[in-house]
Amino acid sequence: MKAQLALTPAPARTRIKICGLTREQDVDAAVAAGADAIGFVMYAPSPRFVTPARAAKLAARLPPFVTPVLLFVNESAINVIAASAYVPGATLQFHGDETPEDCWASSNQGARTFLRAARIPLGDSGARFPLVEYAQQFSRAHAILLDAHVEAYGGSGKAFNWSLLPPSVNAHLVLSGGLSPANVGDGILALRPRCTSLAVDVSSGVECDAPEGGTQKGIKDAEKIQRFVAAVRAADELFARNTHV
Repeated sequence: MKAQLALTPAPARTRIKICGLTREQDVDAAVAAGADAIGFVMYAPSPRFVTPARAAKLAARLPPFVTPVLLFVNESAINVIAASAYVPGATLQFHGDETPEDCWASSNQGARTFLRAARIPLGDSGARFPLVEYAQQFSRAHAILLDAHVEAYGGSGKAFNWSLLPPSVNAHLVLSGGLSPANVGDGILALRPRCTSLAVDVSSGVECDAPEGGTQKGIKDAEKIQRFVAAVRAADELFARNTHV
């Protein structure tokens, strides 16, 4: 009689999106590091903005099963649908003040999957954000993306206080806002037990350093991308060990 092998479940895998890409070499670096999704900003005021045609050219480099994501801010449904036509396989991300009806119309009544950003206030005010109700309100969204609420839309490089979020949210969540190779593991360990599944989204945290300080917006650092992905995988393994114990 053959001995039964004790099977240990594979650790849950945190999905990774690298956002705000503008160059071919950065797309290639993100794919090589193991990113699951690549984000292109369709918001003209952003320094990471690319046109739909440019996004299509960059997305054409992606291999199978790496998803392009198009980020919009308060854009009309007509313009979202027109821009999305350039990248047929893209997921949409709504990062402004869009209502559930706006998102549904812009997704062409569900023809496209979409993410809805929740802008979490900085500081202690984050505890008052009604995330459970927000997730219910946007139940047609594939996931709720958590970002810090700042004056500009996205790309602030600031992190909100993860510990103030509700202990249980019946939704897929995407953690964003101020993530870097140094802190993404803490974010995963803090939020993974609170939601259906967790993904992470990084932009400024993997950009090249600017000589005057800050980062070169839209210009990614391949070594930082690799370190970010490695930090995510290390957190997955640590979470799996802690859960097993």
